[in-house]
Amino acid sequence: MGSAIVILSDLEMDKVNELSLSLDDPNSLEQDMGTVLVDMSLSVRDGDSKRGQSGVSSQSCRLSETLKKSQLWTSVVLVTLVEGQELPVDSQGGQLFVRFRLGEQRYKSKNHCKVANPQWRERFTFNQFVDSPEVLEVELWSKEGRRTEESLGTCDVNLSRVPLNQRQLFTNSLVPGRGRLVFLLTLNTCSGVSISDLCAAPLEEPQEQQNKLDNYSLKRSLQNLRDIGFLQVKVIKAADVLAADLNGKSDPFCVLELGNDRLQSHTIYKSLHPEWNQVFTFPVKDIHDVLVVTIFDEDGDKAPDFLGRVAIPLLLIRRGQQITYPLKKEDLGGLSKGNITLELDVIFNPVRASIRTFQPKERRFMEDNPKFSKKALARNVLRVQTLYRAIMSTLQYIKSCFQWESVQRSLLAFLVFVVTVWYWEIYMLPFFLVLLIFRNYLRIRSGHVSHDLDNMDLGDEDEDDEKESERKGLMEKIHMVQETIITLQNLLDAIACFGERIKNTFNWSVPFLSGLALLVFIIATVLTYFIPIRYIVLIWGINKFTKKLRNPYSIDNNEVLDFLTRVPSDVQKVQYSEVRSNRKKKIQ
Repeated sequence: MGSAIVILSDLEMDKVNELSLSLDDPNSLEQDMGTVLVDMSLSVRDGDSKRGQSGVSSQSCRLSETLKKSQLWTSVVLVTLVEGQELPVDSQGGQLFVRFRLGEQRYKSKNHCKVANPQWRERFTFNQFVDSPEVLEVELWSKEGRRTEESLGTCDVNLSRVPLNQRQLFTNSLVPGRGRLVFLLTLNTCSGVSISDLCAAPLEEPQEQQNKLDNYSLKRSLQNLRDIGFLQVKVIKAADVLAADLNGKSDPFCVLELGNDRLQSHTIYKSLHPEWNQVFTFPVKDIHDVLVVTIFDEDGDKAPDFLGRVAIPLLLIRRGQQITYPLKKEDLGGLSKGNITLELDVIFNPVRASIRTFQPKERRFMEDNPKFSKKALARNVLRVQTLYRAIMSTLQYIKSCFQWESVQRSLLAFLVFVVTVWYWEIYMLPFFLVLLIFRNYLRIRSGHVSHDLDNMDLGDEDEDDEKESERKGLMEKIHMVQETIITLQNLLDAIACFGERIKNTFNWSVPFLSGLALLVFIIATVLTYFIPIRYIVLIWGINKFTKKLRNPYSIDNNEVLDFLTRVPSDVQKVQYSEVRSNRKKKIQ
């Protein structure tokens, strides 16, 4: 409703000061916001006195009340869904999945075929706010076909009874119904999330900045492995945004998203050139996350109107630079009107970030069912065809060496084949990959190779869907095969992403990931050179066979696939690209 400022230096020590504070809100059209009468006293805190203890208690109370009205979360709930036990399986076919809900946050597990004891082994993360409910709701669902879902039972967990920083095992029975769900739960405190004015940016304080640098220094790499880094975002202003209201103006506000974390700015009313001058900070849980900043138009009780969006991978952030980004459309496939000016700082520990890269990626909150899009299907088909032609071209080149189409090339290939087979050792495989990555790095540094992605057209799928809405008769005819088409669309996307991510690992699209792969291949080269392969395979087999015996609740994962999920596909590279001419260096 309004705010007021009290200058503490004007108050008398150890005396009750009666103040009448006039409220003011620069973002409101109201001239008179009213006044507040307060009694305020200023005293020196004494940690040994009862007065000092009372001061701490009242301060904590005020802080708690402030957090209740804010967006800041104070703790994080880590949930690992392990398995189901003796679940009802009344019909053949169909699938089972589990939904978790904490307030407005919802997760849905992967679908599992109907068996009495399914194994999920999935991990979810919830943010817990001061005013959020204390009960975590868990519900088992059965799915038949695309649309038919049935609840088989629920169970609840009272988070207020869960101790901090201690992992607990829950085996809860489902009510009503039969069966049990087994999951692990850990409640951890959280720090590093804040909203402040531009003059109170945390990293502007030398002591705070030094504390962050010390916390993420190399000498503390093995402490608190889940705390990867710290992100500070200064949302300065936007310019020439879309006019969403009838008066030719907009009421814009910003929403910042990092993974599942979300913060929101205040609204600037009746402006196409808003200036927020706010600072947002996030704890970084994965250095490969993407910061998404979206501008909306506030529209009263109605859903806000979309004005523009930018997506910035954390690894592309250059510390301390003030950059003006052009706004993009909702699908990030094309430019929208206007731009936004941000100043970004990220501090992270490379060792923790590297370890996190080989672990499963955090699941997003439950999303709607995917929609069919002819343009997305055609694009995915084209991407698969491009990879297929590249593979066939390589196979044709190898085939031509056997057919002696070029005597010089075939002779050279024959000599390489004989020498390689004669002197082959297993360490040569990762060593060859090291040479391949290093060769591409040298070619990029010399300017012989550039990442040209301008030919990829992401298009505007929403416009195509609007045109197709006039042909509902056709859509009704293919309704029965819609699930198959969507499955094909997603399968083609997965295949294309897999191939593109392997390619982008070796061509230094993301220097951090290519450098990390280079380091892993070097280590693999050294290990396979000094250690016989049979011992390495034996150690690997023993580790796989004894993994569940050593940790019954471990989550199975493939480190290589987890690494590849962090490598952007060609579509993501286009979405996260920026206009270099708009960069502005921070004024020192």
